[in-house]
Amino acid sequence: MTTSSSIILNAKELYKSFGGLKAVNNAHIQVKKGSITGLIGPNGAGKTTLFNLLSSFIRPDQGEVIFDGEPIHQLSPHQIALQGCVRTFQVARVLSRLTVLENMLLATQKQTGEDLIKVWLQQAQIKKEEQENREKALSILESVGLIDKCYDYGGALSGGQRKLLEMARTLMTRPKLILLDEPAAGVNPTLIGQICEHITNWNRQGISFLIIEHNMDVIMSLCDHIWVLAEGTNLADGTPQEIQHNAIVLEAYLGD
Repeated sequence: MTTSSSIILNAKELYKSFGGLKAVNNAHIQVKKGSITGLIGPNGAGKTTLFNLLSSFIRPDQGEVIFDGEPIHQLSPHQIALQGCVRTFQVARVLSRLTVLENMLLATQKQTGEDLIKVWLQQAQIKKEEQENREKALSILESVGLIDKCYDYGGALSGGQRKLLEMARTLMTRPKLILLDEPAAGVNPTLIGQICEHITNWNRQGISFLIIEHNMDVIMSLCDHIWVLAEGTNLADGTPQEIQHNAIVLEAYLGD
C-alpha cells in the first residue's frame, strides 16, 4: 500500500486549457521517493504541458501539485527548485557564452556572496564556498565525461553533450527529484547508454526521477513505474511489464 510519506510528488485533478484546447484534462500522477518513474504518450498528449504545470512554468486552471508534502503549484519555478524539484528541457538549455564550468557554478544555490552586506563581512566564508562549489562542479563534470570540456563555451558542445551538461547542472542544486524531458532525444546510441547509466547511478544515491521519453527501450529499462497520457488525460499506469501487456496502450501508443 502506498502511503503519503512514500510519495515525493503527487499531482491531482490538473486542468489546463489554451483557448478552447484542453491540453491537460483531469490528469494525475504520483512519483514514489527513490523511484525512476516514466511518463509516455504520443505527440500532443500533453506531457510537456504537464511538466510545465509540475514545475510552475505555467499555472493550472484547476488542481494541485504536492511536492515532499507541501503544495507548490502557487510557487515560482525558482522557489520550487530551491525546495529540491528541478527540471531539464526537451531542447537542452545552456548558456552558450559561458564556459561549461561557469554553467555548472551558475546553478549553485544559497551562496553567502548573494547577500551584498555579507560580501564585505564574510569574505573568507565566500571564498571557501566558491572553492567548494568549484571542486563539486569539476567532480560532477568528471563523472559525466565532460571534464575535458570544462573551459569550453557551452555553445561549442554537441547536442548530446549539452543534454549531459544540463543534467549534470541539476546536481549542483542538491535535488530530491529531477524532471527529465526527453533525455535521449537526438542523442547517439552510445551517449544514450551513458545517460541511462548516469540516471541509474544518481537514483542509487537517493535522487528520484520523472522522465518523459519516446524511446521505449529507455523507458522500459529504466523505470519502476510508468504513466501513460493521452489527449491530456490518464490512459493507464503500471509497471513496465504491465504497460507492455496493456492492450489499450499497445494498440494506441506502442504500435502493436
